[in-house]
Amino acid sequence: MISDKISLRALEPDDLSFLYMVENNIDNWQVSETTMPFSKYLLHQYIEKIDQDISNTGQLRLVITDNSTKEAVGLIDLFNFDSIHKRCAIGIIINNDSRNLGFGQEALELLITYCKYTLNLHQLYCDIQSNNNSSINFFENNGFKKTGIKKDWHLSNKTYIDVLFYQKLL
Repeated sequence: MISDKISLRALEPDDLSFLYMVENNIDNWQVSETTMPFSKYLLHQYIEKIDQDISNTGQLRLVITDNSTKEAVGLIDLFNFDSIHKRCAIGIIINNDSRNLGFGQEALELLITYCKYTLNLHQLYCDIQSNNNSSINFFENNGFKKTGIKKDWHLSNKTYIDVLFYQKLL
């Protein structure tokens, strides 16, 4: 999947260092629900064995690549794929130094088109912590609507945080 600014592609063995950096960035753990670091060995095994067929695995992870530099700038994921009810969860992460440059916007637009016309999905959804204003703004600006609140859903630093449920009908 390609636009003027970015490409979405499958993980490659050369992405090991990038994936290691993203997965082991403690700042990302609260939203990814990670609780311990990943080894390069484990991530290497993941890249080698990943089945990119969302129908088999229920998930799809794509690398967001800047077309001008050919560098990976983020990841966009589909998970909890439900072919019966035609819905899927979505997550996106953009490197700190690549945020607010339009990469996330274009990646989401490409993936929405893929979900609607290739996967024939009816809706995408995501959970966003109520204190994550940048993600709330990003998804709302891209047509996602808040349809629910999971009260005291995440525990962070001895404080419970609500999680907002967002949906976009395709």
